[in-house]
Amino acid sequence: MPGVAMVEAGGCPQDFPAKLTRQVVVCSIIAAVGGLMFGYDIGISGGVTSMDSFLKEFFPTVYVKKHQAKTDNYCKYNNQWLQLFTSSLYFAAIVASGFSSIVNKKFGRKPAMQIASVLFLIGAILNASAQNLAMLIIGRMFLGAGVGFGNQAVPLFISEIAPVKYRGGLNICFQLLCTLGILAANIINYFTSKHPYGWRISLGGAAVPALVLLFGSMIIVETPTSLIERGKHEKGLSTLKKIRGVDNVDKEYQEIFSSADYAKQIKHPYRNLMSKYNRPQLICGSLLQFFQQVTGITAVMFYAPVLFMTMGFGDNASLFSAVMANTVKPVCTIVAIFLVDRFGRKVLLAQAAIQMFIAQCAIGGILARHLHSTNVVPKHYCVIVILLICLFLTGFAWSWGPLCWLIPSETFPLETRSTALFVTVSINMFSTFLIAQTFLTTLCHLRYGVFFFFAVWLVIMFIFTICFLPETKGVPIDEMIDMVWKKHWFWKRFYKDYDVSKRRREHENSID
Repeated sequence: MPGVAMVEAGGCPQDFPAKLTRQVVVCSIIAAVGGLMFGYDIGISGGVTSMDSFLKEFFPTVYVKKHQAKTDNYCKYNNQWLQLFTSSLYFAAIVASGFSSIVNKKFGRKPAMQIASVLFLIGAILNASAQNLAMLIIGRMFLGAGVGFGNQAVPLFISEIAPVKYRGGLNICFQLLCTLGILAANIINYFTSKHPYGWRISLGGAAVPALVLLFGSMIIVETPTSLIERGKHEKGLSTLKKIRGVDNVDKEYQEIFSSADYAKQIKHPYRNLMSKYNRPQLICGSLLQFFQQVTGITAVMFYAPVLFMTMGFGDNASLFSAVMANTVKPVCTIVAIFLVDRFGRKVLLAQAAIQMFIAQCAIGGILARHLHSTNVVPKHYCVIVILLICLFLTGFAWSWGPLCWLIPSETFPLETRSTALFVTVSINMFSTFLIAQTFLTTLCHLRYGVFFFFAVWLVIMFIFTICFLPETKGVPIDEMIDMVWKKHWFWKRFYKDYDVSKRRREHENSID
């Protein structure tokens, strides 16, 4: 039956003994600081681009249009170079994801996170000391390279280190720290906006999470999967016992060993990724990354202060409104940590799609009625728009925000996992790049219609979730094909003539 989960938590044939150890919790939180870096950058760019001191320095034409009373409200910030300041990060992230895939496979998850922090640190220094637009954009691209490495390595690290029962909640720590990074950036923007070098302070603040991840990544353990995959079997076994808090880890070790040994036989991972039995995960993982961006979240996160000023808020009021709106996200992300492994992924995604649809339509309706070319939206309607944005952000925070990172990291088999995450992360970064590079221009041309554009996509996302996305809660990563994809009403057709477990057994027998 379409949309019905075929696997229930606790129904797994592989019940791996494990405790939620302090080692796992600490390692997951330290790794999730990669999300703090990502979130800080998302939150900082929108506030900085609304600061007069920043616009005077790098975008004087935008500064002039901002203060001209007769400039069209929807077109004040329509400038390709201003959009490139925001979007260039994501173009660099696409390229960096490819290198991250290689590092993750050959050297491990820890080195990939360390490289991410170093690249991000360099970007923060370049941005804080930028003397011209070229230096500013180059700094953004270093930040993007750090995001590309971190956004692939961190969810992968957490999914592999977490016990099955707690995998969803621990993985959402990445998104939780991402939301805290956005909130911290908005608060910093608010307090530095009137300082002549406030934008330098804001942009340079990105160095703090980069340093935390750099030093923190030196003390965390490597994942047992990565160690075994790279031939360090004894260390992989001892690490597995350490992070599980039990000695009886033979079943889980054997499962990882079998997957790693089978993965070594795959000489062309990209070609293997396109094979029939990997197609369902690839399609769903890629669509989730694309859908995450066409919710409209990028527009709201990057350009919230700009949007508030478009409606008639002053500089400080727009930044403060952005702080208020982004306060709800960390709280609702915590809600997701407790709900995702109890109710599953599908319920949260479907419910939130409806909630965000209502918010987008309502915002579009208010702007259509009250925001024209040169007027100011009445204050009480501005308050309603802020509340609607909060409603939108709450839905995103407990669903499409964290789960679009979680689901791809837990659904691919080991032989294609690193390659697949490169593809899905790249799709996310490319989609973000497109939205960030075109939103202000789209706002200028579609005006309030841009919110109805996102609302249409939310309807499509709801249908996709109900009909085509399988439930993955409570299923060991290396059992996903047999227990999830082969039992789904639609995707099972891809596995009629393919038995993954049988192939692996035949491979093991050939070795023996």
